[in-house]
Amino acid sequence: MRTNFLGLLLLCFILACNSNTEKKETATAPAAEKSAVDLPYKASYAADWTQDVSDADLKMVLQSYKDWENNNIPGLRSAFGDSLEVDMADGTHVKGKSDAIVKTFVTYRDSLTSSKINMGSWAKLYSPEKKEGYVVTWYDQYDTFKSGKVDSATYHDINQVKNGKITWYAQYKRPKK
Repeated sequence: MRTNFLGLLLLCFILACNSNTEKKETATAPAAEKSAVDLPYKASYAADWTQDVSDADLKMVLQSYKDWENNNIPGLRSAFGDSLEVDMADGTHVKGKSDAIVKTFVTYRDSLTSSKINMGSWAKLYSPEKKEGYVVTWYDQYDTFKSGKVDSATYHDINQVKNGKITWYAQYKRPKK
């Protein structure tokens, strides 16, 4: 009787282990079904994104904002690759050597007595299909010019990161006034 009881207990244990496996498969099934939604558009660039961007890359991007705020231009420059592509909020598009592009940033930053950034949020995005990583940011920025004028706006930026450096930067701006 004791042998039968142990055998029955072992059988129940094996069945219980198998039922957990079935539950795990069931738990992932809705996610697969969810992606089968008939959407009104097909993404022309990429539709599947993960957060597979390193925390070191996230820190580097956020530090570049802090460097701008603190007027640390050498620190800001260290965040960029040798070449940089920039799309500014005013429609300006520049592509070239980072050193030359940073010189234009310096001209603007030198016109300010201070720049304050209140970082609202950020997200890490990675496209497995394109093998490209991005850090996107949302923040408010308050620039005080040497003339005393204050400019404030809400920004949304896209920072493309390759090999630990920012290689493309796009900025979108909504004035607060």
